[in-house]
Amino acid sequence: MDKKLKNILKISLPLLLGVFLVWYSLSKVSIDELLEYAKNADYTWIVLGMFLGFLSHLSRAYRWRYQLEPMGYNVKFGNSVMAVFATYLINYTIPRAGEVARASILTNYEGVPFEKAFGTIVAERIADLIVMFGIIGITLFLQFDFIYQFLIEKFDPKKIIIVLVGGVFVLVLFLIFIKKSKSKIALKIRTFVNGLIEGALSIFKMKKKWAYIFHTLFIWGMYVLMFYVTTFSIAELDGITIGAVLIGFISASFSIAATNGGIGSYPLAIYAAFSIFGIPEDPSIAFGWIMWASQTLMIIIFGGLSLIYLPIYNRKKTSENV
Repeated sequence: MDKKLKNILKISLPLLLGVFLVWYSLSKVSIDELLEYAKNADYTWIVLGMFLGFLSHLSRAYRWRYQLEPMGYNVKFGNSVMAVFATYLINYTIPRAGEVARASILTNYEGVPFEKAFGTIVAERIADLIVMFGIIGITLFLQFDFIYQFLIEKFDPKKIIIVLVGGVFVLVLFLIFIKKSKSKIALKIRTFVNGLIEGALSIFKMKKKWAYIFHTLFIWGMYVLMFYVTTFSIAELDGITIGAVLIGFISASFSIAATNGGIGSYPLAIYAAFSIFGIPEDPSIAFGWIMWASQTLMIIIFGGLSLIYLPIYNRKKTSENV
């Protein structure tokens, strides 16, 4: 495939999917109904959720400095914060472009070589992925009986066993293939997995590894808490279980990768998760839109201000280098 066409598809397909999912979600709940939910929502909890999200971004910016210090770069906290917010904002336009921009900001204003700055971003994504798997594991442990009962009611137990056994068999064959094959795909997967392991182990080689681990847990703790407290803004979600919150959070987190910033996919992912627990469609989708809109608004405000203020904040240093 032509490289130019490939780049166009990378940008356009998530946007088109997002537009379709926005239309689909609004076909499930009308705009008038959404506005009614938004009008009656308790904004105390929405603002608190936004504040918790803000804290998680500050913590991410501070954690980043722990990775840069061993390489001899003591970056300004202000630059780190603005780079993080700029990342999220830019990712709403072109998927993954924010990470490139984030590394470029440090290169331009702090003199950190691009490849080193980008490498630290990849390493922190690995740490985040590990925590995400941990949240999934905890959720499966806490909700095992419920999930098991749900699957038994929805599917034939014999089919579930056959699928599980077949899945394990395929996984074992796949692992053997990846380990022994010399094909390009196998080599890429091996390199990727080795990179994940190396990146995870590198955390424990840091001088301030426990501070790094604390911030990683704090970031994700704020994410979950942000999601949970915002449910209090919708009266119909009163009494929602922690299981529904965790599964809703996991589903919503993965939806962000489907479209730019989760546009369209975020509310539907929450509805799909909440429906397992018998939570009605309207408040589920309304909550998804309120949750997505509040966090997006925060990103637009602080991301936009960051892009405007970055050259002003670094003006003195830039003029000294001229």
